[in-house]
Amino acid sequence: MARKVGHNLRGGGRPVWAEISLGTLAYNFRLIRKHVGRKRKILAVVKADAYGHGAREVAQALARAGADWFGVTCSAEGAELRESGVRQPILLMTGSWPGEEDAILRYRLTPTVHRVEQLRPLERAVSRLRAAGRRRLGFHLKIDTGMNRLGIAADQITDFTEALAACPHLALEGTYSHFAAAEDFSSAQADEQEKNFAVALARLRKAGLAPGLVHLANSAAIVSRPSSWADMVRPGAILYGYHQNYAPAAKRAEADRVMPLRPALSFRTRIISLRDVAAGAGVGYNAQFVASRPSRIAVLSAGYADGLVRRLSRGGHVLVRGSKAPLVGIISMDLAMADVTGISGVEVGDVATIFGTDGEARICPAQVARELGTVTSDLLCGIGKRVPRHYVR
Repeated sequence: MARKVGHNLRGGGRPVWAEISLGTLAYNFRLIRKHVGRKRKILAVVKADAYGHGAREVAQALARAGADWFGVTCSAEGAELRESGVRQPILLMTGSWPGEEDAILRYRLTPTVHRVEQLRPLERAVSRLRAAGRRRLGFHLKIDTGMNRLGIAADQITDFTEALAACPHLALEGTYSHFAAAEDFSSAQADEQEKNFAVALARLRKAGLAPGLVHLANSAAIVSRPSSWADMVRPGAILYGYHQNYAPAAKRAEADRVMPLRPALSFRTRIISLRDVAAGAGVGYNAQFVASRPSRIAVLSAGYADGLVRRLSRGGHVLVRGSKAPLVGIISMDLAMADVTGISGVEVGDVATIFGTDGEARICPAQVARELGTVTSDLLCGIGKRVPRHYVR
């Protein structure tokens, strides 16, 4: 890797950046496509700015790779994709809030209905546009199969069908649910959710409604629960190169074998100062780190506002010149420190890798997330807006 200051700046700015490999995203997508087959549709989940990778660029790359649908959270995220040129259907996975209806229609978005009460506002919005030639709006119905978060229960199907009958401008085009823990094979919860989903689908059909495009499988279910694949699958974390924390642990090795993913993102900064610190001297806020020996401390141009989470102040590392350097002191908003005493030849301007590889060494956000007791997407989504994303093929 180049070590001179400036190659990442592109016109100025702090030396902290994320590198996203569009070729790696396409590679992961092809693995998923091969695994689930060509007849099954794939909805690429690009909510939360594509898990911190940049929604516009990621969606464009995945559209070229063959994604059939895209999944976002709200109409603002959907509008961003449309304005970037994405033409595939876009599903608003957490439904719609009053006032979003016009944007849904303007940008040709597909809302989720997870409460019966959401039908009437959508119906009114479409009926207002009849004169403009708009006839019907397709939506997807979300079923709560046991996660107890969003979705109508199976025993609400009758209420739903009666309400939909009074909405001639709406069309049920898809039905889905969401697993609470598809990666947990030590529990029967996912199996129960599949059964509950089948019951809900049967009730829809008995009421005379075709469920449309049926989908249930998230990332872990795509890898390991083929019974849940249905008409479409919804990869999220695996698109970006990360498996879930499977239980039992042996399932993780199996997932790696079935789908050998590659992380698409590297997160890097540079050393902007070097300080020689005497034994017994404190470093950073509140002197939480006290040098036990004469130490060489590198100051990094990244802090918790950039996504270098404060919890890594104790036990975290970065890579410098292919070696692990422990983070020391309290990570601040804009800066962090690393002990590079044992690494020879370190200079101002050297790259410090927060996530990614440097030579043979690697820091994987999935491993860091496990150590912190969180999930990979928590760390990826935490990479700040002020961190420029650089895209490579």
